[in-house]
Amino acid sequence: MNDITISQTPNTPAVSTDYARGVITMAGDSYPENPFEFFKPLFEWVNRYLDTETGPLSLDLELVYLNTSSIRAMMDIFDRMEEAHRSGRTVSVRWLYDPENDRVGELAEEFKEDCTFPFVIAPRE
Repeated sequence: MNDITISQTPNTPAVSTDYARGVITMAGDSYPENPFEFFKPLFEWVNRYLDTETGPLSLDLELVYLNTSSIRAMMDIFDRMEEAHRSGRTVSVRWLYDPENDRVGELAEEFKEDCTFPFVIAPRE
């Protein structure tokens, strides 16, 4: 399986995947012009990993801002992780945020409320 490496732009977060470790990292602002096109490779990677591997999947986030389309995309990823968790897979999210950016901390809390898998939200030091 090919890993994904997307460089950060002013509108899109840096994204990288590590298939061997089962880790996805995303950092930066997220308001891509075409969210479907931007997130499609990540959805495919997550689905392929969860469908073919048995190891844990961790999502490490340092997102600063998300527009509505990005929020929907993240909800889809969390929904897929929740489905995997309910079928016995080990999945987790660790979301670091700037403590001066209350909005993103609140958003992370809203996402966490819908997830039963480990979901850590912590201020970035």
